[in-house]
Amino acid sequence: MIRNVDLSKVTDNRLYTKEDIVNISCDGCKGCSDCCKSVGDSIILDPFDMYNLSKATGKSFEALMEDVIEIRLIDNLILPNIMIDEEKGCKMLDENGRCTIHALRPGFCRLFPLGRLYDDNGDFKYILQIHECDYTPKGPALISDWIGIDDLDKYEAYIKRWHAFTKMLGEYIKGLKETRKKEHFSWLLIRVFFEPSYDTNKAFYSQFEERLASYEENLKSVMDVNR
Repeated sequence: MIRNVDLSKVTDNRLYTKEDIVNISCDGCKGCSDCCKSVGDSIILDPFDMYNLSKATGKSFEALMEDVIEIRLIDNLILPNIMIDEEKGCKMLDENGRCTIHALRPGFCRLFPLGRLYDDNGDFKYILQIHECDYTPKGPALISDWIGIDDLDKYEAYIKRWHAFTKMLGEYIKGLKETRKKEHFSWLLIRVFFEPSYDTNKAFYSQFEERLASYEENLKSVMDVNR
């Protein structure tokens, strides 16, 4: 999600890499799940999140749409996000306020309270959002450990690729004049990257690349026709 904010007001004005240590550890939350109850509709899912959510729950996209996820328009794109109950918080919390899919939680949750700041070349650094978590005192944590994803280099490369693709697509859709075409490419994002079940017994990244190639081919064919 693209945000235009004054970083000096919401961060500590520093940029970090996965090798840096930052004071973000909350000692396993110690039962606190405040951040999981006040995130609104901001837990936007990417394809890797969808893959992990299916693995964690054993449910298809269609089944998850019944009571776990919903879709909304974000930066000209239609994308899924986790439902949040106004009283209980995230749909993935149990009766004790603990995450039922913690090992396979979405990237947004892994980052929190960190964020990503992208440069003009599509690379990014991590930022610390200083007003997002009230837990004190916080302890030091290595960012790569905090995110907790195997082969973080490959994951970061994927994140950059997905960010660049969705940014390009959002700008392309915004420039389209026909509502029918806008809706086609927005909904195609759901139909290509989220609706078809991922094989959770196989690696994610190769499946993502296949779907990305399929979408880009569809987009290219329409752009060629319109030349």
